[in-house]
Amino acid sequence: MGEERRYEVAVIEGDGIGPELVTATLEVLDALAADEDFTLSYRHLPGGAAEYLRNGSPLSEESMAAVRAADAVLKGPVGLPEVRFPDGTEAGLLGGVLRGGLDTYANVRPVLLLPGVESPLKVGAGAIDYTIVRENTEGLYASRGLGVGNDWAMTDTLLATRPGCERVSRYACELARRRSGAPEDGVRRVTCVDKANVLRSLYFFRQIFLEVAADYPDLDVECLYVDAAAQALVLQPGHFSVIVTENLLGDILSDLGGATIGGISLCGSGNIGDGAAYFEPIHGSAPSIAGKGLANPVGQLLSAALMFEHLGEAPASGRLRGAVARALADEAVVVARDGSVAGGASAVAAAVCARVG
Repeated sequence: MGEERRYEVAVIEGDGIGPELVTATLEVLDALAADEDFTLSYRHLPGGAAEYLRNGSPLSEESMAAVRAADAVLKGPVGLPEVRFPDGTEAGLLGGVLRGGLDTYANVRPVLLLPGVESPLKVGAGAIDYTIVRENTEGLYASRGLGVGNDWAMTDTLLATRPGCERVSRYACELARRRSGAPEDGVRRVTCVDKANVLRSLYFFRQIFLEVAADYPDLDVECLYVDAAAQALVLQPGHFSVIVTENLLGDILSDLGGATIGGISLCGSGNIGDGAAYFEPIHGSAPSIAGKGLANPVGQLLSAALMFEHLGEAPASGRLRGAVARALADEAVVVARDGSVAGGASAVAAAVCARVG
């Protein structure tokens, strides 16, 4: 036995169903860590819409400092629809705060059809298995809060820089090398999705992607326009292994992908930078079902599995993913068409804890 490894995890429970999801996930993590050569310590930090209402900021400077000092961050969904800035945008979100503040430039969103989950595409488990790498700090979302206009017109700017395009393209290529390839043919493929025929900024993105991809002759490299890609993700999802794309396009396509695997409640994500990372489900805080025993923590659990992978604890990540898959395959957890689960997050946690092997 080697020396026990210790990790400090900053925990932001968030709003709506966030606290239910995070509490259930920590229960599973504690059960799993009991059999591992590492320990987890949690530092709970307030953040999100409720924190904005209390203190005028969704995340305090003190909490941001704690986030930076942590080995990883596990975050629940944040935001409440009624909590908004005067310009109409949501005031309780943390995406702009954390992504920019931590420079987590790669938003990694796996799309995997799990056992026991029915896809509207009528394909079996594992037939859909790709990861969207969404550029996380530039693109159209760089205009968050900076749009220019008046009562007659408004404009937002799409930002693409050479360093930003290079690093996210390289991350995607490295990820494609580590994966086992696309489900339909086993080819290690990386696909750049853009609208290079219309927007100069996205043509720029594509050209830099191709420059970077030239360093990876072992990969199959292709480019698709976003409208064609949206169709292909429905008609031929098994073709894809890794997709890299601009911020807004990746946001949209990952929800489309989620719909093909049973809903976005089953989708986790990681926000990865060179010096920091945080992990969260891709869905919102769903305040309308908070406290009703319906919240589905699978996306939160799979985000924690990505966190373990990032920390270098691949066996723990595999055990967690396996336990979630078995709970679904055994129908101990049954996901309704709206993404909810009977018994809510605590029932799912119990089922997954019973299958952690």
